Amino acid sequence: MNKRKMKEEYKVGGSNRQHILDKSVKFILSNNPAYGSQGHKHHFLLDQVGLTETEYLECLNKATSGGLVREALN
Repeated sequence: MNKRKMKEEYKVGGSNRQHILDKSVKFILSNNPAYGSQGHKHHFLLDQVGLTETEYLECLNKATSGGLVREALN
């Protein structure tokens, strides 16, 4: 398997990190069956893209228009 390295500007604390987070929200929302289930997307974003668990949950919350937080509070 070809290991890719992420540029420093896209890593946590980098100047273009928000770009990765925005793309992650779109990825979570996609209905393309080639991307697999939500569990597969979760593992891909954490293991391959390098999101932290907190960043993933923030992206998931944005993808559900705040529904994740509302559900947790109920």
